[in-house]
Amino acid sequence: MPQTSRPRRLLALATDNWPARAYLAAVGVSVAAMFVAPESPVAAGPLILTAPLSLLSVILPFGPGTEGSLQALAVGSWTVWLLLCALVNAAVLGALAKRSTTTTTTAPPTRTSTRTHAHARLRTLLAPAVDNWPARAYLAVVAASLVFFLCADFILTDPTFAAIWPLMATAPAGFLAFLLPTSSPLAFAAATALCGLANAVLLGHLAHRLRAGEAHPAT
Repeated sequence: MPQTSRPRRLLALATDNWPARAYLAAVGVSVAAMFVAPESPVAAGPLILTAPLSLLSVILPFGPGTEGSLQALAVGSWTVWLLLCALVNAAVLGALAKRSTTTTTTAPPTRTSTRTHAHARLRTLLAPAVDNWPARAYLAVVAASLVFFLCADFILTDPTFAAIWPLMATAPAGFLAFLLPTSSPLAFAAATALCGLANAVLLGHLAHRLRAGEAHPAT
């Protein structure tokens, strides 16, 4: 198949189902709110809604705050990056929605212990997080950020902002770690690790949908 088929499938997943379209609409509303009230907390909406990919823009030397002759180029580049991040996230939702509509319900196994059945379902649920290279690469990034955070917290005398890396890697679900009723670094690491695993499962579903479309092209 031509190389452009995969981007087309990605675009289709991001636009041909209502969960993905609703997400894109929410991103569009947040962008409009950002321009209407650029100094309010809602201005961070587009960055949060398109996380975690959009948070990579913080390491770039330019962005919406760039001044001078490069301001238009910086804002344009940031806008394009935000759009791509939104499309990827929408495609993830689309892949999950398509999987839910194509999954058939089977009768529960007979003469099988409940524990064994639960373990099998858990393995099936988590399989997309480890059976494809995009999800495995993402989990490697999450693991690296968690190792850095734990080393900084337990070894360095001033682990300033060390927690920002696992939060960025596991956003937006990772932001829920702030709601924990404890300040234990191990609890924070466990919570963000679970968020990263959930993100990897969703990313794996997207990889499966793209690969399935390549293996069975529409006629």
